[in-house]
Amino acid sequence: MELSPADREMLAGERGEALQFAMELVVGAARILGAPRLIDAGFAHIDACHYFGRAHLDFARFFTERGARFAIPAWTNTVPVTLIGPDPREGEDPEGQAEARELTGLYAALGARPVWTCAPYQLPGGPGLGDQIIVGESNAVAYYNSVIGARTNKYGDFLDVACAMTARVPEAGLHCDEGRRAQIRFDLSEIPEEMRRTELFCHLLGYLMGRIAGTRIPAITGLPGDTPADSLKAIAAAGAASGGIALFHAVGVTPEAPDMASATGGVDPAEIVTMTREMLDQARAALSPAGEGPVSMVALGTPHFSLTELERLAGLIAGRRVADGVTLYVSTSRFVAELARQKGWLDQIEAAGGTILVDTCTYFAPPVRAAKGRVMTNSAKWAYYAPGMLPIEVAFGSLEECVESAVRGSVARSTSWN
Repeated sequence: MELSPADREMLAGERGEALQFAMELVVGAARILGAPRLIDAGFAHIDACHYFGRAHLDFARFFTERGARFAIPAWTNTVPVTLIGPDPREGEDPEGQAEARELTGLYAALGARPVWTCAPYQLPGGPGLGDQIIVGESNAVAYYNSVIGARTNKYGDFLDVACAMTARVPEAGLHCDEGRRAQIRFDLSEIPEEMRRTELFCHLLGYLMGRIAGTRIPAITGLPGDTPADSLKAIAAAGAASGGIALFHAVGVTPEAPDMASATGGVDPAEIVTMTREMLDQARAALSPAGEGPVSMVALGTPHFSLTELERLAGLIAGRRVADGVTLYVSTSRFVAELARQKGWLDQIEAAGGTILVDTCTYFAPPVRAAKGRVMTNSAKWAYYAPGMLPIEVAFGSLEECVESAVRGSVARSTSWN
């Protein structure tokens, strides 16, 4: 494998023990991937800041105790605690919660920008088309690759830190032109356009793509050209959760797919999947195993709600009231929450009985208060992950259905597609 003089210096320990260890991890990963060389990266979104046990603390301490700092801009993912205001997990696993808070301080000491969000692409100043980056959070990997056109593989915890410390990544996979070509096509022509324009459809499309494509790169034909960012976020999050999709091309929508030939590199995919209404109905049922009845919680903001989503929510719930015994949690980033506060939308949501959470997500274990029994969500990602992590049953539906359920106190389903 070709290494630059600077790579060799780090690997030999000439720049200190911390960078030597980091470069050993990067080179080891590059050899596994069969990369011919390392290339420069200019941005990182760090997932290893999310506490999963003592190893995460020990790893971060190794670098802080040796005075290491990130070599490039590095932003932080969500964590299993709320760092501003009351914590909805207070009293659950106090030792783990304390260590999670300590871990956040260690990453700040390493020079990370403490944004604590799973949707960093909603913040200004991030990477652009063609930029080589380092991302670990699955929905952000898919969104940056697909919607922004930046280039990242799915970096596991610890390797993301090592790459950001050295500013180097293996030249392999989605960092390369040949690794970004579509391998399967999803044809939406049989789905009415009105349905294709709904955010709920995009959640289901992402879920189905993940289940069918696995880790292959899909090309989508028939998605409206003006599909908004929130809907593209839904596709990215659901596809990454249900199948591990790290990149999709929506022909005529995403930047690397102005046409089908650009998406595939001129080679037609061997498999074409024609989406049908029956497939969508089956996907919706699979994500919504809970029957009718009372709800204990409505969970919104997975991935973190955008400014436009908070505006929509405020408009739907203004002047109404969340039912007694129901908790409405809305997860978002600090940055987006502050903008929404300035516009008065958070005041409307809170006046209706909603609770805004920053820094975290409600499907993490240990559970937030009220995460029991039947829970309603508008997120296919939340609906897919939560039953394996929390003592709940999921009812999945549109944002409108979620608001109606929160107000009624029981599952509310629309007879129309929304």
